[in-house]
Amino acid sequence: MNDSTRESLSYFGLFWRMLRAKKTIVPECLSFGEDKDQYLLYYEPAGSGGLAEQAQAGSAAQDKTVLWVHGGGWNSGSPRAFDFVGQCIAGAGYPFISLGYQLSPKNKYPTQIEDVCAGYKAALDFLKKKGVASPRIVVTGSSAGAHLSSLLCYSPKVQADYGVDVSDIIGYIGIGGPYCFLEGQGWVLRTLLGQLFEKDYDRAQGEPYALMEKSGIPMLLIQSEHDGLIDYACATRMAEKASSLGNRCELYPVTGKRNTHSWYTAGMFMESRRENETLDKFFSWIEGL
Repeated sequence: MNDSTRESLSYFGLFWRMLRAKKTIVPECLSFGEDKDQYLLYYEPAGSGGLAEQAQAGSAAQDKTVLWVHGGGWNSGSPRAFDFVGQCIAGAGYPFISLGYQLSPKNKYPTQIEDVCAGYKAALDFLKKKGVASPRIVVTGSSAGAHLSSLLCYSPKVQADYGVDVSDIIGYIGIGGPYCFLEGQGWVLRTLLGQLFEKDYDRAQGEPYALMEKSGIPMLLIQSEHDGLIDYACATRMAEKASSLGNRCELYPVTGKRNTHSWYTAGMFMESRRENETLDKFFSWIEGL
C-alpha cells in the first residue's frame, strides 16, 4: 500500500480520536480582527497560578510559551478544531496560544501571513497584559501552519512588511511543512497551492525556502519519509539551506507505523510521550532550549 493511500485511510481513526479527546482546560478567546477566523485561543496550564507567577518562579517548563499555527491545507482548520493540541501542550505545563487566520480559496495569499503576523503581535500584547514583559516563545505549526510559522520566524522581509519583532522567539518547530514548492510535487499539494495563490502571483514571495535568511532562532524540522502528501525533500532542502546560512537546525525523521502526514502532524498530540516517540522529541527539544 502506498503512502498516499495510507494517509487517506488514516482520517477515520483520527476523527474518531478527535471526538474522544479530553477537554480539561477551557481556553480564553481573543479576537484580533473583524473576520471570524481572526482570533487566538490561550490555554493556561491547570494550577499554574498565572503567567506572572510562573515567570517569577522560573519554572523550567512554564517559563516558555508555545505559540501554534494550525494546519489544514490553508483552506480548512481553526484553533478550535485543533483544541486537542492545546490540551496536550498546556497539559504538559506550557502556556499555549493557538492562532487563527483567514482561509483560502476565498482569501488569497498573503492574507494568511498577514493574519499570522497580526495574531503574533496580539499574542505579545496579551502576554504583557498577563504580566509577562519578556516572554520566551517557542513558535510551532504543522503542515500549512508550519509553512506560515516558518515565514514568521525566518523571513526578514515578512517581518519588515508586517512590523513583527521576533526577539522573544527562542525556538521554532516545523512539523510536516511544505517549505519548498518543488517541481513534480503531488497533485494534492499542487491543488492546495493553486487555491492559495493568485494565478500570476510570484510564489517565491511566499516560499519559506526562498525567503529564509540568517537567524539566531534554532530550528527543529519534524518530517516523515512516508508522509503521503509532502515530499521529504521539503525538509531536507530547508535544513541544508539553514545550515548554509549558519542557522542552527535539526532534522528529525519520523519513525514508527503512524508516519503518514496527518498522524504525525496532528495525531501525535492525542497520544502520550510514552506512546509516541515524535511527541517525546517535540517536548524534549523544547525542554533543552
